[in-house]
Amino acid sequence: MRQIPVDTSGAVVMVAKSPQVKVRDRRTGEIATDAETGAKLMTVDVMFAANDEVEILSVTVPEPGISGELSMGTSVALTGLIARPWENDFNGQKRHGIAFRAVAVTSLADVDADVATGSKAA
Repeated sequence: MRQIPVDTSGAVVMVAKSPQVKVRDRRTGEIATDAETGAKLMTVDVMFAANDEVEILSVTVPEPGISGELSMGTSVALTGLIARPWENDFNGQKRHGIAFRAVAVTSLADVDADVATGSKAA
């Protein structure tokens, strides 16, 4: 399936819901893992504001890619964000959508605090 890179440079991105473990199968409770690394997958809901529009996106991220305190309202950077269209049949109904995945979600709270106080990282 095609992967489309998403440019986040002109967007404001904030956590809408803290990271949650991604469940692969709700019936069995099986946790989703990355096919290449075996890392546990997490989902982070973010508010993505760009071009005078705001959307809530659910972004899948490997657990090692989550850094910093990601509580509601925290500004974050999304590294390597891609969009992947999907389609399937479920109980005789066609469903489709766009899945979002990032290499990392990083809190910008420390960066914002440094800017506010005029501090620079060493």
